[in-house]
Amino acid sequence: MNSRGVALLGTALLVAGIAMLGLGSVFTPAITGSARPGWAATRTVGGSWSGAGMMGGGWAGPASAPGPGEAGFVAGTPANPRAVQIVATPQLRFLPDVVTVQAGETVTFEVTSMGPVAHEFMVGPATDVAADSAGTPEIANLGMMRTGSLTYTFSGPGPFSFACHAPGHYEAGMSGTIVLQ
Repeated sequence: MNSRGVALLGTALLVAGIAMLGLGSVFTPAITGSARPGWAATRTVGGSWSGAGMMGGGWAGPASAPGPGEAGFVAGTPANPRAVQIVATPQLRFLPDVVTVQAGETVTFEVTSMGPVAHEFMVGPATDVAADSAGTPEIANLGMMRTGSLTYTFSGPGPFSFACHAPGHYEAGMSGTIVLQ
């Protein structure tokens, strides 16, 4: 193998390692049951995320606020939206892929891309999201290990959803459901 091939292989392994470290931060709490503020994949319905990550590390950003029906839930308002953490994975999935909101609630989605490819995050009425309609709120071109935020008020009867329309991602199943309560 020539030096260029070795350099490309090294870069690929570095990117894969970074992605795996990020996934370790997401999945380790489900295995270890630890409870430190940050990532976790133990909640699938708009709840709090907590966890220590791979090798005791992990993201120490703000955790998602409790969702409807959970202790401590306070509906988000335009002046004080409820924060919901979403992870866009290298496996072309969102974690969580189901988020529960109260009708009329305002939510700020904080979306972090953990994969080596760019993602996007679109949220709104399910038909608009599925059709990738122009004007539907979105975070575009969310690169690896980057976080973007989008605030949305869930008014109207729904149904609502979210998705990534980067080439091939939606077709691979990269979408999520908003449950109205």
